Amino acid sequence: MAYFGTIQVGNPPQEFSVVFDTGSGNLIVPGSDCASDACTSHRRFDHRKSGGINPINCDGSNVSHGMLPDEITITFGTGKITGQCFTDSICVGAACSKGNFISSLDESYTPFATFSFDGVLGLALDSMAQSNEFSVMSRLHGAGVLKQPLFSVFLSDSDEEKSEITFGAIKQEHMASELYWVNVVGDAGYWQVEIQDIYLGEHPQKLCQGCRVAVDTGTSELAGPSDIIAKLEQLLGSGHDCSNIDALPKLGFAVRGPNGKPKILSLSPKDYTSEGSFGGCNLSLMNLDVPPPKGPLFVFGIPFLQKYFTVYDHENSRAWSLAASPYCASPARDLKRPERCRGSVPLPSLLQHLGA
Repeated sequence: MAYFGTIQVGNPPQEFSVVFDTGSGNLIVPGSDCASDACTSHRRFDHRKSGGINPINCDGSNVSHGMLPDEITITFGTGKITGQCFTDSICVGAACSKGNFISSLDESYTPFATFSFDGVLGLALDSMAQSNEFSVMSRLHGAGVLKQPLFSVFLSDSDEEKSEITFGAIKQEHMASELYWVNVVGDAGYWQVEIQDIYLGEHPQKLCQGCRVAVDTGTSELAGPSDIIAKLEQLLGSGHDCSNIDALPKLGFAVRGPNGKPKILSLSPKDYTSEGSFGGCNLSLMNLDVPPPKGPLFVFGIPFLQKYFTVYDHENSRAWSLAASPYCASPARDLKRPERCRGSVPLPSLLQHLGA
C-alpha cells in the first residue's frame, strides 16, 4: 500500500505522481532517455521540452565546458536506479522553486516497475539529500513560498476520507489534541526520536531502552529489532486465529520529549496484528536489525501514520505527533490511496536505505 500525490517539474510543467517519502532525501523521476520497463511504464521527464533546464553534476557542481555531466547510482536494497542530475523548476501544489533533482537513465524492474506512482520526493532532513540544493523542503523554504519551514501528514485508513500532506502549515482540523514536541536525534537525516521504553497496556516492559524510532511515510510496515519482536510475540500470545484480539493490550512506545518526560504512543491490537494470507494471526512487525550507532531502531510506517497526525519541523529538526482526528476536511493537497501493487507492498524506503 502507498499514498502518493502529484508534483510538477520543468517549464512548461510536466506532471508526475510521487510518494512523499520522509525516509529519503532526493527527488527522483524517470527520464525520457530511460528505456527500461520500469521507466516506460510510467511518465518520464523530457528535459528537452523544458526551457529552464540546466544539467549539473550530481555533487551539485556545474558541468565543465566540453564535459558531459556525471551520473549517480542509488541502491534501494532490492533494486537500484542510475540517473543524471538537473536544476529546474519544481512545484508542489502552488509552491514553486528552482531545485536539483535526479532523472533516471535506468531503473531495475524490481521493485520500480510494479509501482503505481512515477517517482519519489524525499522529505528527510538535508543530510540525507545529495546536498541542500537537492532538498525540496530547503529550496521551497529558501524561496520564501512557505509560511513555515514544515510539513504535516494526515493518512486516512478509510476510502471515505481523503489523505493529505500540507506544506508550510498545520491544519488544525486534523488535530485531536495538542501538539507534542519530540526532538530528532542523530545526524543521519532520518526523522528519528528516542524511545524510553515499550509498554503493554499501562505496564512498562523494560525492552529496548535507548532504542530509536524513525517515522517513514514511504514504508508500508512497522519494523523493529528481531529479538525485541520475538519477546513481544511471547508476551502478547496473539493466538493462532486472532480469536483473542479484543483481549490483547495496547502496544505503547514511550518517546522522550524535550522536557525528558515520556509520551506514550499506543497502537491498538488491530494496528499491530494481522491475519496471514493462509490463515493464522501474526504480529505486524518486520524484523529489522540495525547495529549501533544507528540502531537498535524501529521504523513506523503507514499503520502508525494512519493513527497519528505527524508534523515535521524542517528548520529546527523537530518532529511531533498526536492522535489524528476521526474526520478529514477538504484537503488542499490530495493523496490517492491505490490498491496493493500486485499483492506486494511498495518500496519500504528507509528499510532499504538501511540495508534491510
